[in-house]
Amino acid sequence: MKKTFLLTCARWLLAPFSVLYWGIVSFRNFLFEIGVLKSTSFHVPVIIVGNLSVGGTGKSPQIEYLIRLLKGSYQLATLSRGYKRNTKGFVQATPTTTVEEMGDEPFQFYKNHPEISVAVDANRVHGMQQLLNKSPGLEVVLLDDAFQHRYVRAKLSILLTAYNDLYVNDFILPLGTLRESRNGAKRAGIIVVTKCPPSLSESAQEKIKQKLAPRRSQSVFFSAISYADHIVSKSNKILVSELPSYEVLLVTGIANPEPLLKKMQSLCLNFKHLEFPDHYNFGKKDLVLIQEEYFTLPGKKKILLSTEKDYMRLKEIALPLYYWGIETRFINKGPSFDQLVLEQMG
Repeated sequence: MKKTFLLTCARWLLAPFSVLYWGIVSFRNFLFEIGVLKSTSFHVPVIIVGNLSVGGTGKSPQIEYLIRLLKGSYQLATLSRGYKRNTKGFVQATPTTTVEEMGDEPFQFYKNHPEISVAVDANRVHGMQQLLNKSPGLEVVLLDDAFQHRYVRAKLSILLTAYNDLYVNDFILPLGTLRESRNGAKRAGIIVVTKCPPSLSESAQEKIKQKLAPRRSQSVFFSAISYADHIVSKSNKILVSELPSYEVLLVTGIANPEPLLKKMQSLCLNFKHLEFPDHYNFGKKDLVLIQEEYFTLPGKKKILLSTEKDYMRLKEIALPLYYWGIETRFINKGPSFDQLVLEQMG
């Protein structure tokens, strides 16, 4: 009761700041709508993947899904901001590029798909220009986490919203986690409800669609996280079915580790969790802490486990480090999603 009262008071205190933030963001969007602020068009199709909320909707798996869909037929590039990298301006991945220079997610894209162009630039217009100058034959560009970056005009915008945290149930910052008002969803051509239960029924999907109230021109799809059947290190793989015989130290630096924790709990795994903020840059003190926690685990069979994104920043640690890969899988109508995306390539 006391906790609920305190939360209510906090909301009332934050409400004026949310109204102010809403006004600033809405005015910015209005300037784009009337052409005072310009959106630059390019001669290649640009697909934007983003969300209205701050993190945790599954953008990286969705980008990887699109890479797998398109890379066999088109000369493809991804362009990201490169959050928390130690470089400035435009950087394009090469075999010698480090995670610190690119940021964890773009670095992951390049390591998994070295045949495509992967670049980072906080100024997406400049980044697009550089990509096209360096790769004149480029045919498609995926813009990662750029739904609010309206200076580049998209051929298709894909908006993600998490099943347990729909944007229609959220509030604008700082009262909630929305970067802009719910009205911003109208710019999306496709809305994907992510992190759904794999067995989500069609009737449950229909109820969510009614809440989202999409426009006639918008298509709504539902996806779930699919976990790999093994975990991977530099030189080894372990079947997930064998994990109950290990003591596991789980280290995460992601926006929402809850789905992963639920997955591990469902498998009755023996694990301890060290949670860090999203895109966390692990320092020497953090590595010492991780090592200390690892050696306090009981038993002889133990491993250090992370997400693939965290693995990119932890892989030099002197411990048996593994990551558990994930993919986006559509619950149904996956071919329809693919077709909608491919139609934009013409």
